[in-house]
Amino acid sequence: MSSIIKVYGINNCDTVKKALKYLSSNVVAYEFIDYRVNPISKNEFQNMIKEVGLEVLINKRSTTYRMLTDSEKDNINYELISKYPTLIKRPVLIKGDKIMVGYSEQKYSDFLR
Repeated sequence: MSSIIKVYGINNCDTVKKALKYLSSNVVAYEFIDYRVNPISKNEFQNMIKEVGLEVLINKRSTTYRMLTDSEKDNINYELISKYPTLIKRPVLIKGDKIMVGYSEQKYSDFLR
């Protein structure tokens, strides 16, 4: 198992910036993956859903989500995520087979142990 945390997000997101700053200040090795530049794979998407669920993974407060049709909202799948990567909440941290969505110093502390 790799000791490097994978951090998925988008470069200009303030929450992602906070998360990366936290990881750096706590000397945690990480690899940042901007999923606008390097989209997540179908397998990664399925693993995220399996671990945290679609309700946690999808950013329903985003402008992108609000612009979807009702049918699209009811049928979020890999093709839709590929087309609109900002539907995924950020950041998504992956450590081995553990996945965490969002940013919280307390939760990060527990997650990184």
